[in-house]
Amino acid sequence: MDKLRLGINIDHVATVRNARGGDNPCPVRAAQMAKDAGADGITAHLREDRRHIKDHDIERLRHEIDLPLNLEMAMTEEMLTIALKARPHAVCIVPEKREEVTTEGGLDAVRYEKMLKPFVEKLQQNGSRVSLFIDANPEQIHAAQRIGARVIEIHTGRYCHLLGKARHDELALISESAMLGRALGLEIHAGHGLSYENVGPVAAIPEIVELNIGHFLIGEAIFTGLDEAIRAMRAAMDKARHA
Repeated sequence: MDKLRLGINIDHVATVRNARGGDNPCPVRAAQMAKDAGADGITAHLREDRRHIKDHDIERLRHEIDLPLNLEMAMTEEMLTIALKARPHAVCIVPEKREEVTTEGGLDAVRYEKMLKPFVEKLQQNGSRVSLFIDANPEQIHAAQRIGARVIEIHTGRYCHLLGKARHDELALISESAMLGRALGLEIHAGHGLSYENVGPVAAIPEIVELNIGHFLIGEAIFTGLDEAIRAMRAAMDKARHA
């Protein structure tokens, strides 16, 4: 079985930096540490309100870190202009509301299909691989395929917050969605809310080739250091993948 890739989201290093202003802690330094710990890519969400990652962070990550950069962003003209200029390895289009604390669910690809199609085409023609961050829902997956996205990232937040049978049922939906997406020719990623405790069953789904994890690891790094936190997550993923 192919190695499961691990993308590290560094947004909340920038959150801590922005709480006091200045330059520390530096998200670019965190990205370099993530690389040294075995990360396969770096994810950064440039929000419209710039609450964590800033424009200059994207510029530095693009030029100073020798790992694929996955730019998460909303479907707006401002973000399209930035992405076309930065030309990151990948762009993940996510829903975004100013009042939310974090992304609360998947993008509604069915509702916004007509708007998303030309948006995705422009990014792909500019050299970025485009993914859509969507819920584990067959209608959303079929819409993503019609839109022309080459990748979907399945939202795992609901799975992470449920318990017992409800979590088991949500995991089954994620697995079925991954199989459907793969059958339609899409590359399958997953992420949101994953931790040491819940990552195993998701990592074991063979159709999923990449997990993107951030907030938990940045929090865990307070206690163990970022290097150890990432290596422990990699070990948990690999153990589940090859069990």
